[in-house]
Amino acid sequence: MDIKQINTLLIANRGEIASRIIRTCRKLGIKSIAVFSDADSKALFVKEADIAIHIGESSPTESYLNQERIITVAQQQHADAIHPGYGFLSENAGFAKKCEQAGILFIGPNTKAIEAMGSKSQAKSIMKAHNVPVIPGYQGEDQSLETLTKASQKIGFPLLLKATAGGGGKGMRIVYEASNLEKNISASKRESLSAFGDDELIIEKYISKGRHIEFQIFGDKHGNAIHILERECTIQRRYQKVLEESPSPILTELLREKMGEAAVKAAKALNYDNAGTVEFIFDDSTDEFYFLEVNTRLQVEHPVTEEVTGLDLVELQIEIAEGKPLTLNQSDISCNGYAIEARLYAEDASNNFMPATGNILHWEVPKVDGLRIETAVESGSEVSIHYDPMIAKLIIWDKDRSSAHRKMVYILQHLKCLGLTTNQDFLLHLFQQRSINAGDYDTHFIQSQLDLSKIAHKSEQQKQLSTIGVTLFNWHTKEQDRTILTALPSGWRNNFYAPQQKVYQCGEEEINAKYSSKTKKHFDFEINGSKVNVEFFEQKNQRLVFRLKGIQYQFIIAQKENIFFIHSPETGNMVLVEKNRFPKKEIEKLKGGFEAPMPSQIIKVLVSEGQSVKSGEGLMIISSMKMENTIEADMDGTIEEIYATEGQSVEAGFLLLKLK
Repeated sequence: MDIKQINTLLIANRGEIASRIIRTCRKLGIKSIAVFSDADSKALFVKEADIAIHIGESSPTESYLNQERIITVAQQQHADAIHPGYGFLSENAGFAKKCEQAGILFIGPNTKAIEAMGSKSQAKSIMKAHNVPVIPGYQGEDQSLETLTKASQKIGFPLLLKATAGGGGKGMRIVYEASNLEKNISASKRESLSAFGDDELIIEKYISKGRHIEFQIFGDKHGNAIHILERECTIQRRYQKVLEESPSPILTELLREKMGEAAVKAAKALNYDNAGTVEFIFDDSTDEFYFLEVNTRLQVEHPVTEEVTGLDLVELQIEIAEGKPLTLNQSDISCNGYAIEARLYAEDASNNFMPATGNILHWEVPKVDGLRIETAVESGSEVSIHYDPMIAKLIIWDKDRSSAHRKMVYILQHLKCLGLTTNQDFLLHLFQQRSINAGDYDTHFIQSQLDLSKIAHKSEQQKQLSTIGVTLFNWHTKEQDRTILTALPSGWRNNFYAPQQKVYQCGEEEINAKYSSKTKKHFDFEINGSKVNVEFFEQKNQRLVFRLKGIQYQFIIAQKENIFFIHSPETGNMVLVEKNRFPKKEIEKLKGGFEAPMPSQIIKVLVSEGQSVKSGEGLMIISSMKMENTIEADMDGTIEEIYATEGQSVEAGFLLLKLK
């Protein structure tokens, strides 16, 4: 076939994956075009591209999912190809066809492969026909409750209900006993219909002690297909990956060979002709593995494979899209060392991983050999409600697993991402677990083995150090601003012996700090009754240094109004809120009022004014950062007023409706 050289490439995506693709374009001498929404107008990837074009409002449907607009921009800019990244339009067969019709190369597999793998039911049938092991279960057109019940009884409990068109855990439920089957089928169908417009389910045997292992595949347009080793992605929360590593700590060479052969069979069954991932569930108790699905795109965790093989997977994607044959044989693929990726998210791990929003006031990455950061943020970047809450991917390569894990702990202790809630302390806690270091875990490790409430807990010493840091930061800032009576000591007053006072809120706890100084270097502190002497050393911008009992502590402190975001290796991330000496009267909560728990977009209003509702009944579906939550009634009553409309974006605390 003819080779069509790509000279100009449009990236139909945003954030870190856009930055990642731009980097390879620059390496190959390809002109990169970024498209961006209102919310991303100041984003880093927009600055990095050779040209950036505004395509719509912040909502993905008005921008990154607007197929016609993206193709029009590509044509106007004479783009030879479109790279969809992952998410958004990356697995949309209709979009791939439109690119083809417009004479633009779609950097992904052929549309038949995308369509075939878009249905979990069809995917299982194809794999079964090509001798790829599949999980025992039921998939079929007959979706009646009677048929699904009979199939469930035949498979046995526990079992897994999955939406045929699903992804990201939506429409998925584990059923442990027959008595709970009917209500779970109804709930899965309802959720699947709402999320995907299709309520078809498949039923599978549930692997209670399973591991998630995927194989990177590549095919070309000349019939060649290979796998590029495995990534283990067992550590997950809400069916979404948290850590990804290669090689897997559980695979023997024989198992790796068998699973790799099955992955290549899957690729050839689809005439696969670009990057993809064959996902397997591995049963730890039997050493059996089963096909889960094929992701017909580049994966979030592809840097792990790049680090252990030395390959540039985006470059390979581009070459294959141009029509070039694979220059790699299976025998050319080998693993060098070990790599692991941790995903840094804007989310509160102690509150069921609730997504967070805000501005990154300070972003600073430690310099460590073997560290690769994939991100599109910098100090000042905004994490908005409209997109996925991932801030960065932290990837470490080293000669072996224990060396890489040790480095990851160091990185998580020294990375500074201040201004909003992140899962950084949660990731650090993960890497300090013996089971994680030993590779002894399954897909339920987080929910079954970790007490997430303890992650936000800080010791008395950590609270004391942070309080001293914030107080000195406050003091020094005001000293710099003084223009009169500069010769007088700070906080001078008629009653010389009375110390200055600050009161902070740390979570649910109130911290009282008293301090006095005879010089601009030496301070006497009393924090919640505990007295210490502190030597102020220096402060430059957001960096503050002080000494306590001969030990020198270094803090980074970012301030937003009366909120202080703090980081030091000794304390991790902390937030202290300075309480006003003359506190404002709190606004009384409206009885029966339901407020938005986070900045959100209203997806669906499930009730109407005057409607009677029961406790536990859904009132409104909201979405923040691609995660849906249902606001439920906490009592029986009648809907009195509704203040939000579908499609509206609201801030945290916005009154959504009132129940009487």
